Order: sequence, then C-alpha cells, then structure tokens
Amino acid sequence: MARKKTSSLFEDSMQELTEIVEQLEQGDISLDASLKSFEQGVKLTRMCQQALQEAEQKVHILLEKDGQQILEPFADE
Repeated sequence: MARKKTSSLFEDSMQELTEIVEQLEQGDISLDASLKSFEQGVKLTRMCQQALQEAEQKVHILLEKDGQQILEPFADE
C-alpha cells in the first residue's frame, strides 16, 4: 500500500509540476502569481528528487550481494 501511495504522490507531483511549467511558459499570469507558482514548482521538484533518491537507494540495496554492490549494465534491447 505504501508503494502505491508513494508512486501516486510522485506521479501527482510530476503532473502538477508539468502544469506549472506550461503555465509559466505561457506568460499569462501576473508576476506575483508567477513567483508563487515557481515556489510551488521548487517544492515539487525537491519532493520528486527525494523520491527518486529513495528509489535509487532501494535499487542499490536490492542489488547488493554479500556486502558488495553488483551493478549490472543496462542492456538496451
């Protein structure tokens, strides 16, 4: 259940961040609204970065064998 919640939060944050970027790129909002949107975007970016770091850490733990991390190259098929 926690995985779905975290995944959903990440996806929701990414969607909101995409909407903020699109809104800022259009330039149709006031400077004050732009600053508030930018501030929200920074918060969302930090949340997403944290979630990605946690996911990367989990991958490293899962790939650890006998106290040694064994990273295998990605095979692009």
